[in-house]
Amino acid sequence: MHALLPYLVMLGLLAAILGFFTWPARRIRRRGTAGGAMSGALASYEEAFRATSHASHYEIRAQHERKAPTDSPDGRRRRRRRGKG
Repeated sequence: MHALLPYLVMLGLLAAILGFFTWPARRIRRRGTAGGAMSGALASYEEAFRATSHASHYEIRAQHERKAPTDSPDGRRRRRRRGKG
């Protein structure tokens, strides 16, 4: 039994540490507080190590932030003419 005691202590410590980390993980998921921090950390990582991925990230954000075209003031929509051919 004395030979297993260090292993049981290590197993108990590992279980306690994992149990402690599940508490903040649940709290973060419930509140959604990690979104901005994680996106900032990943953006800085991509900027340093994946330059093309970082550039495409900014293009996607710019496309997302663009406004949709508005209707004309009289309520009619403009229609595109299709070319022949």
